[in-house]
Order: sequence, then structure tokens, then C-alpha cells
Amino acid sequence: MKIACIGAGYVGGPTMAMVALKCPEIEVVVVDINEERIKAWNSEKLPIYEPGLFEVVKECRGRNLFFSTDTKKHVGEADIVFVSVNTPTKTHGIGAGRAADLTYWEGAARLIASVSSSSKIVVEKSTVPVKTAEAIGKVLKRNCLNPDVNFEILSNPEFLAEGTAMEDLKHPDRVLIGGADTPSGQKAIQTLAEVYAHWIPRERILTANLWSAELAKLTANAFLAQRISSINAISALCEATGADVSQVAHAIGTDSRIGGKFLNASVGFGGSCFQKDILNLCYVCESVGLKEVADYWGQVVSMNDYQKQRFVERVIGAMFNTVSGKKIAVYGFAFKKDTGDTRETPAIDVCKGLIRDGAKCCIYDPEVKAEQIFRDLSAPKFEWDRPNYSRSQSHMLENVQVQSDPVAAADGAHAICVLTEWDEFKKYDFAALYEKMVKPAFIFDGRNILDHAKLREIGFITYALGKPLDPFLVKGY
Repeated sequence: MKIACIGAGYVGGPTMAMVALKCPEIEVVVVDINEERIKAWNSEKLPIYEPGLFEVVKECRGRNLFFSTDTKKHVGEADIVFVSVNTPTKTHGIGAGRAADLTYWEGAARLIASVSSSSKIVVEKSTVPVKTAEAIGKVLKRNCLNPDVNFEILSNPEFLAEGTAMEDLKHPDRVLIGGADTPSGQKAIQTLAEVYAHWIPRERILTANLWSAELAKLTANAFLAQRISSINAISALCEATGADVSQVAHAIGTDSRIGGKFLNASVGFGGSCFQKDILNLCYVCESVGLKEVADYWGQVVSMNDYQKQRFVERVIGAMFNTVSGKKIAVYGFAFKKDTGDTRETPAIDVCKGLIRDGAKCCIYDPEVKAEQIFRDLSAPKFEWDRPNYSRSQSHMLENVQVQSDPVAAADGAHAICVLTEWDEFKKYDFAALYEKMVKPAFIFDGRNILDHAKLREIGFITYALGKPLDPFLVKGY
């Protein structure tokens, strides 16, 4: 058997590496038209950072795992083709700002059809709107010249969490495979299930119809994001009343019906999926006339935007209602720890909000490159997921500096904003940093990872999100 995967990104690369590791008799090839990315996958410095990924790639690369730009050859030879291309949010036209843009998906389908001389199983790995399989089936059928070739489309959504992706792939809660309720569709489901059964217990391999599988992915992300927005809404109330959001979260999290996961209040959720999938879900609901359902889920995104704006306003308000010309050290740009991924990271909106008010942001992140930070801060909304997005709005970058050293980032700063929960931030010598900063020196902990009592002892004016306010921060009007 030979497997090809179109798309060498955060999903395709790690997933195929794990398949190659666990199925040594299967040849796995990851293809992408981006030569730079493929070169990086074949190098000692992979294009994405994920704990444990490099070790797996190194073990399998050249044995039964290959990375190539020869898309036609490898897709043509494959028995199973995974499609892991971007499905960004549309930026213009009908459904702009909500609907998924399936341009790359359609291009992949046309490629598969054009090079197929044998029947294939085509697997949706990207997150797609409900009923995408139907559209893709039509493209495949009408563009394949060989009448003897049959395509079976399966939905096999990924449920990885960045930072723990390799562990999630090794020991998943479940693998979901959706297919057509026909003999050939069921046979295709079993073929893919046998690949996963190399290392995953059969009872964890769930099967469903195509539409249920597609919708399950959107729904899973919507539910997780909803929990974050819910606790973030309560964090605002905690600050207004003197309650402590950590204590509230712990109290409700010990209820077995609720559980303790995804109840850490923060400056907001990010990542490539949550916002995009919820907006997509809203659009699907609106398309079938379910406006109230769309409005309900849309509020999850609205609350996330509110939380980021609230954080910006808290920083500006605390610093005497002006950050103009003030240096603010930003610790963390990735959307969460243990990943270099910056897609939809809350840091983008927070930095933009501070810069609009005249602040000079000095950013440090242990894994995110300076080039990526500048690209993210100069890209228009929803354009981050496109290969050649516009470089406009670069004037915003006049007030941005990227530092490779956290001490240098804080030197001469009025404030430190913690926007990612990297473990290393907890270990810094904050007394030494305090000496280098302009007084009064502020710390705004957007992740609640620091020792706030100790920071106050040092002399910092400390804001901990969702916790009783430092008297200095309480407005007297």
C-alpha cells in the first residue's frame, strides 16, 4: 500500500510521520508545491515546532517516509490520498468573514482526478464545511478521464492539540472515519481503519456517515472554544466584584458533570481552528435557515474578541490612559506554549491595539521567528492562512521590535505583558528585570502563570486576569 498526503503543514506532516512510524510496511509520501517547506522537512530544522516530531521524522525519513514536490507522480501512485490543505475563511464575496474558502481543496481534487489511473480512497483531513465531500466527489468524477477509476471519499478529521500533537497521534481519544453508506464506502472505511489499527485499539476507531464526521469536527472545536469564552466572560465579572476566577474555575471544575479542562481564563483563544471553524459553523447554520443557532455560536467568537479588547483597555487604563511612546515588553507571541504556531494568536490583536495607541511593542517568544511576527502584524484579518498575502499596513511595524533575549525586551520598558504560557517565563529573575524597567513598572499577566504576590513584593503593579484588582488599578471615578 502507498499513502500520499497533499499538504505538508501542521496536520499533514505530523500525522503522516506517525503513520509511517507505526506502519513500516506502508510507503508514506507528503507532497506540497511549496519547495521551501519540503526542503525544510528534509533538513535538520523542520518547518514546524512540535515536541517529539523531529525524532519520529528522523527515524522514518528515507525509510518509508518521504517529502516531495513531485505531486503528480506520488498522488498518481497512491492507493489512499489524504488532503491536508488550508481551508481559510473567505475574505471577499458571498460569505466573506465566515464561510470557508475551498479553493485549495478543489485544486487538490482536480489534481487527484487528473493523475489517477487506478481507483483511490480520498480522505478529507482538513477541516471542511458539512457536505464538502459531495462537492469534491463531483469534481473528482467529472475530471477523471478513465471511466474505470472509482473514488471513495472519507472524512477523517484531526483532533490534535498543538504542543501535544505527537502524543495525541500516538494515544488518541478516538479516530473518526466517516464514509458513504454503500458497500464500497464501507469497504473504504475498513481499509483506512486497518491502517490506524496498527497502533490504535479498535474500540477507539469510530465510524459514522460522511456528514456526521464533517460536522463532528466543527462541533468539537465549537464546544472547546465555548468553554474558554465562558470562563473568560466570568473573568470579567470576577474583576468587577473581587472574586478570583481561578477559585471559581476550580470549584466548578470539580463537578464531574463539568470537568476541569479548558477552564483556564486567558487573554483569549487562538490557533488555526477555533475561530475559523465556529465562523464556518455559523455560516452553515445561516445557509440552512438556522439564524438563532448561528447567533448562539457567533457569540463565542464575539466574547473572544471582547476579552482581547478588554485586556488592551486594561493595559492602557492602568498606565494613566496613555501608552504613547512607551515601550511594552510582550512575552510570548505563539497562541499557546510548546508550539511556534501564531495563527489567530491573541497576541496579534493585543499588539495591534497597543500600537494603535502609540505604544512601542518589543516582542520575545522562544519559538517564533521575527519574520513571522512582522508578517502576522502586517497581514489583514483572515489573510494569515494564504501563501501570498498582502504586505500592506506595514506602517504598523514602525513600533514593533523583536528581541531574542527576554532581558533585553524588558530593558527600559514601562510594562511586561505575558501573552503565552511558556514555562520559562515562570523562572525569570523578575527582581533583576524590575531594576531595568521604568517606574512604576507594570506586569499584565494574560495567562495567570506568574507568582503575583512575589511580583508585588518586588514592586511591580501587577494585573492578574480575572483576579481581585491591585488597588493601584482601581479607577477612582
